[in-house]
Amino acid sequence: MARENLNDLMAFVAVARERSFTRAAAQLGVSQSALSHSMKGLEARLGLRLLTRTTRSVSPTEAGERLLRTVTPKVEEIHAALAALTEMREKPAGTVRITAGEHAAEAILMPALERLLPDYPDVSVEVVTDNGLINIVSERYDAGVRLGEQVEKDMVAVRIGPDMRMAVVGSPGYFQGRKKPQAPQDLTEHRCINLRLPTRGGLYAWEFEKAGREVNVRVEGQTVFNSTALILKATLGSLGLAYLAEDKAEPYIADGRLVRVLADWCAPFPGYHLYYPSRRQPTPAFAVLVEALRYRG
Repeated sequence: MARENLNDLMAFVAVARERSFTRAAAQLGVSQSALSHSMKGLEARLGLRLLTRTTRSVSPTEAGERLLRTVTPKVEEIHAALAALTEMREKPAGTVRITAGEHAAEAILMPALERLLPDYPDVSVEVVTDNGLINIVSERYDAGVRLGEQVEKDMVAVRIGPDMRMAVVGSPGYFQGRKKPQAPQDLTEHRCINLRLPTRGGLYAWEFEKAGREVNVRVEGQTVFNSTALILKATLGSLGLAYLAEDKAEPYIADGRLVRVLADWCAPFPGYHLYYPSRRQPTPAFAVLVEALRYRG
């Protein structure tokens, strides 16, 4: 009975996640009828209805949702442990899925992958750029990348980059006939290029700090983007001032295409960290990626 319950619970998790007997059956390598029979048997033994079935969809009941929340972490641990065993071979192999913001993917992940992947041909890495603070467990990512101050306490965090600074920049053309801001409050007199936040849809408030004093400024301008690449392009096109990662702006400051202001108000802050659930059993492929990313500065 115990073995039968375990098999049915793992099948239930697949059905509840996929919201489809067809997709779950394909994932498990069984027939739809066998899967349906397993679910009916599990519901009968528990004396509870776990799934609501219609001609077009299937979804967990309240009891099913509660069971799903309880069982899913255990099922994931079993899958991770089995994956780790099957991947124990001379060279790491398998796919690692990571979510990261646009800047972190470009500045941190790509250089590491260029160093790592030629030596590990059996390792594949999927990087999905997303500036939102998504749940990596529910979205089935192996890990995510965030700034150190944003990592949740129940996650393992590995530092993968140095401390960072931001830079307020504008083109020489933009500053023609305009007085450069001397303090953050002066930004209200300037056209600024806003960043749209993905999580709540609001606009990002520019953050400043000097001598222990913190100031947040909600700037205004004619343009709003959700991409730092477009913000940079707009800044070079003299559409306004931008608030960019220092390393992103530095090459353009060096060649004179951008002018930096308010540098004394842009204090360093903790850089990027790779984070993943503490209960996760690392696969060999994941382990070599973590070591390639680990910051040793």
